[in-house]
Amino acid sequence: MVEIVDVEKDKKATHTKIIHIDMDQFFAAVEQLDQPSLKGKPMVVGHDVERGVVSTASYEARKFGIHSAQSIVVAKRLCPQLIIVEPHFKRYKEVSAQLHEIFHDYTDLIEPISLDEAFLDVTENKKGIELGVDIAREIKQRIYDTTGLTASAGVSYCKFLAKIASDWRKPNGLMVIHPDRALDFIAKLKVEKIWGIGEKTAERMHNMGIFTGMDLRNTSLSWLKQEFGKMGQVFYEFARGIDNRPVIAEWERKSVSCEHTFEKDISERSAIIIELYHTVLELVRRIENNKFEGRTLTLKIKYQDFQQITRSVTIDHILCTKDDILPLAKKLLNQVEYQSHPIRLIGLGVSNQKGDAYNDKPRWIELEFEFED
Repeated sequence: MVEIVDVEKDKKATHTKIIHIDMDQFFAAVEQLDQPSLKGKPMVVGHDVERGVVSTASYEARKFGIHSAQSIVVAKRLCPQLIIVEPHFKRYKEVSAQLHEIFHDYTDLIEPISLDEAFLDVTENKKGIELGVDIAREIKQRIYDTTGLTASAGVSYCKFLAKIASDWRKPNGLMVIHPDRALDFIAKLKVEKIWGIGEKTAERMHNMGIFTGMDLRNTSLSWLKQEFGKMGQVFYEFARGIDNRPVIAEWERKSVSCEHTFEKDISERSAIIIELYHTVLELVRRIENNKFEGRTLTLKIKYQDFQQITRSVTIDHILCTKDDILPLAKKLLNQVEYQSHPIRLIGLGVSNQKGDAYNDKPRWIELEFEFED
């Protein structure tokens, strides 16, 4: 196994040690493992339909500009010889379970992010290994020996930097960002690489003259809060290497949701009501499977031009049946203009287990179709 390594061993190893493990092209890699004829070829995992999107692209496909969440139609245009493979989620979950068995040999402080990604707190680890980089290297080797797949790993004293480190030398990389080097590293970092700074936020920062971590560090907290609200505080702290978020091994589900993208945009009320009805049935099924109790229903609409809106209502009892949810969903739909603005997607979600309409904002979760790098 060839490994790309960029590490600095911990000098004292007395700080918190966080490892971020991120599997390389996970869905595509599993498919190439199970179907060796796919190796070395441009391929993606996704549904080959008009509205299909790329779940994962192989590295060979990425050379053509293909990436996750991209339209399948666009991907085929970029690479006419592209191979499209239907996803096999049961298989991905089986491999993910193997990964977690390996993780638990080192620590029980594991925070899953998706099927192929997790944070591990190995400050106190079961094997008594002093250096985080040695644990990460050992985990990577065991993943390869067990599954035949490669993973990239980042090691640092906080989640923010461990995540950046795992991305830095992909694929099959290993990188440590030591506390003594963190500020210098962040100073040279492009703001686009910082968690929470997407394309639009980066553009706003560029217009403000902020291009690097050092530029961000030299911007006042009051100005960042004025421009970016609560996230301004986060950006201010990240620029200084501060991230106090712990690795959370147990978490409470905040919402259950589902959504449906149509083959063709629709604007007729009868057609929309039919789609809404089927979405409600799917939502009820997921609520039952997750034993979830929530009081806030949120309707999500994405229009033909990709503009997105949400409408929510909170009631005083638990939403769990079709008879509870469907009438509310129809009322929320009545607040939406669609006759002159065709709809391409409908989603429904239930949240707010404690009935607090203000403090528990709905969070949309994709339960069965996960995008990953």
